[in-house]
Amino acid sequence: MGSEPQRQVHRRRVFYIPGYDPIPPRRYRELYRREGLKQAGISGYNIALKAKSGSGLYGWRVSGRIGDTATVCQIDVLVWSDIVRNSMSNSIAATYLQLLRTAWVYVASGTFRRLMWLRKGPVIAALYPVGMLLLQLILSLVVGILAASALRVAVSTVWQGATAGRVLPLVSAVLVLLVMVLVLRWFRAQDGRLYAYYLMHDYAFTAHSNGANPPALETRIGQFTDIIAKALTQDVDEVLIVGHSSGAHIGISVLADLIRSGRVPKDGPALSFLTLGQVVPMVSFLKGAHRLRADLRYLSTRDELFWVDVSAPGDGCSFALCDPVAVSGVAPPGKKWPLVMSAAFTRTLSPDRWAELRWRFFRLHFQYLCAFDRPGDYDYFRITAGPRTLAARYGGRAPSRSRIDVAASKYTSVAA
Repeated sequence: MGSEPQRQVHRRRVFYIPGYDPIPPRRYRELYRREGLKQAGISGYNIALKAKSGSGLYGWRVSGRIGDTATVCQIDVLVWSDIVRNSMSNSIAATYLQLLRTAWVYVASGTFRRLMWLRKGPVIAALYPVGMLLLQLILSLVVGILAASALRVAVSTVWQGATAGRVLPLVSAVLVLLVMVLVLRWFRAQDGRLYAYYLMHDYAFTAHSNGANPPALETRIGQFTDIIAKALTQDVDEVLIVGHSSGAHIGISVLADLIRSGRVPKDGPALSFLTLGQVVPMVSFLKGAHRLRADLRYLSTRDELFWVDVSAPGDGCSFALCDPVAVSGVAPPGKKWPLVMSAAFTRTLSPDRWAELRWRFFRLHFQYLCAFDRPGDYDYFRITAGPRTLAARYGGRAPSRSRIDVAASKYTSVAA
């Protein structure tokens, strides 16, 4: 466990919890295969992927040789993409209603202003879908008005009189609405490039219950907890949970439930927790997030695990270097976790690569799972397929000097 930093790893189980993503988990296997081979070539080690045998969770097996040690790792994706898809409305009107509700939850409560104190990047990212959807609405209205004006000019040359005066305004109004619908549908079809609807659904999912988990997600958290508890009884050296983006706060609740229930064996595998590009404050700062705040407070003092939080100021979609426990205002006496580390994109990516990725915000949010052409202390593939536990890699390290650990949340209650 976290108190055994020198344990060498030959066999590892990894459970990856993705963020708010409607796409099936195959994409993560392909990403790992492609980027892992790149990183191995850059860093001079060997990893190889093959399909996982048997049924159950979607995953793959990784064989690694880093240094003189061979490792075998099974990586499984803890899937909640079906919950994500069910939360994403296909209705344009419903999405605009979500926009109004979500804006009200974050702005009226003062949460939006407090999030701005921490990092402007993710707050601007949260404003992007609002601004983009409103812009689409305005443009559709302008196009509709222009179409109606053109119609009136064309018709008025051949049809005049009292009847035309009564009918044309009604026809024009219908045309405006029809054109607006067509334009908005066109924009909706382009969302694979614009991400406005996708991001709006993401923020609306969190705001819907004011930070509380919906019942379907609570049920899935219970299932994830059972799966990890079973892995801790197997003949492996480390069980590593990786929570990326919104998956970080799900992982926090899973591990808190696991430890509370006494299902971490004292003589079992090392239990490690890696959070990447977390957006915890988007949830924990909301009034109804009692469960998450209680889990943050509880997990931050536990000896059963070793928790490292990795982010980078270059990732504008995360609350980079913000200690999720401290900024949520729930840091207890004796707080140990997380160890906040920086992936330092501006140093671990070459100037050319950084220039290529700098303005691709969504891609940068996934850089933690990708290869670095100037690798530093953080290497996702060494962590998941290498011979050292997370504690062996980072034990005794000082946290990033740039971390933010000042309480900023208005709501700090841990009891509903």
